[in-house]
Amino acid sequence: MPRKSIPDHVIREVSEIVDRFNQEVLGEDYRMYIPRCKGSYLYLDRDDGADRPSPICRLRYTGDINRWEFAIYKYSSGRYDPDEWMFPGSESVNGTVEGALKAGMKAYQ
Repeated sequence: MPRKSIPDHVIREVSEIVDRFNQEVLGEDYRMYIPRCKGSYLYLDRDDGADRPSPICRLRYTGDINRWEFAIYKYSSGRYDPDEWMFPGSESVNGTVEGALKAGMKAYQ
């Protein structure tokens, strides 16, 4: 079964969720999340003021905006790992974009 690409209306909603998180949680902080989509994947990178944004996590679209499959980026291997659940913030992962953003903040402070 082919994986679903993320529909345009979901991409727009994700952008709104990330923008709201950046404003309400990060506020005047120098950090901000940057969403990017490719096929069925939503990548959440974070700009911490370095030369380029850092990968934080990857979400796979399942057809429901509240049921994304989560994978944390592991710098030790340079890969996204959907089986890694022993990291600070894993308790925030709940299938939502907001949960992934919160998990990423705790995992990579």
